[in-house]
Amino acid sequence: MSKTFGSLTHPEITAQPAALAKALEQLEAQRGWVDKYIGNSAFDEVIFIGSGSSYYQALTMAATFRKWLGRSASAQPSSEIFLFRDQTVARGRNVLLVGVSRSGESTEVILALESVKDVPGWTTCGITCHEDSKMAQIAECLLSPLGKELSTVMTKSLSSMTFLMQAAIAKASGDAKLQAELQEVVRMDEAVVAQADAAAQQLVNGNAEFANYIYLGMGAYYGLSLEASLKIKEMSYVWTEAYGTLEFRHGPKSIIQPGSLVCVIVSETARKYELKVAEEMQAYGAHVLLLTAEKGADTAFADTVVELGGKELSDEARSVLYLPLLQYVGYYTALKRNVDPDAPRNLTQVVKL
Repeated sequence: MSKTFGSLTHPEITAQPAALAKALEQLEAQRGWVDKYIGNSAFDEVIFIGSGSSYYQALTMAATFRKWLGRSASAQPSSEIFLFRDQTVARGRNVLLVGVSRSGESTEVILALESVKDVPGWTTCGITCHEDSKMAQIAECLLSPLGKELSTVMTKSLSSMTFLMQAAIAKASGDAKLQAELQEVVRMDEAVVAQADAAAQQLVNGNAEFANYIYLGMGAYYGLSLEASLKIKEMSYVWTEAYGTLEFRHGPKSIIQPGSLVCVIVSETARKYELKVAEEMQAYGAHVLLLTAEKGADTAFADTVVELGGKELSDEARSVLYLPLLQYVGYYTALKRNVDPDAPRNLTQVVKL
């Protein structure tokens, strides 16, 4: 194995605490953006759009928006807006379209934003890590200053952008408790990242290679499960899938076999039901990994339990605390398979049509 394998990816995952702290600082400098866009109740619908990882974080952003603000929001792949807009969004609504792109250069998000610039009732904005990008030129963007990455796969960029948008939503809500929760996430993150690094190494190197990888999550965590599945697929070329936790029982569970890894991103809202699914998968022979705010008697059955803390936080605010372990699992699996996670085959940082 080359000594340079993963030399970009690991430091970028590890740098998340600083990226989150800087994102929160940046938000204070862009409070006007919050009032103009996310906090503006004149919009009937807010649509977060992205491609790949950016779409998956858009799902978490939209779920957070609906829960914390009680207003209508959805997430869509960018291509659905510029190719199938009338099938995706009802006509005659006052819509805020929020582009989500690490680079701000993805062809699909640019095409989507440009496609509605002259459509009555549509307003555009965005979130990115690059202030001089094409997207930032055509739409006013919220900026994650330390989200920029050299590695192909998204790690700290995704965490910091997701967190930054959640912080903007919390600010728009005017709820001091939600804003305090995100301050607590920043405080916790350094210890969480260190713990996740160690736990991922132990999981990957302490077990035989898993037959397949299944990630399960609900609510704001559904997008995280999709992102986790993509991350390990991008970095290490293993076959993996993601589902809503209870939906997995309706047919897809047939792929479980001895040696499967089933990772459940456990919420507090649906904890009882999610753990029942995990127990069922273990009975079929899967190695069950639980990511949870708190261990308990109800999690003792699992093969691996990673306790992240933050039980007092809302499920939504806790989202980014789950990401480091999910990213490190992909990273260490790649190294174990003698694959360079910095430069996955067939992939580039920016996808252009």
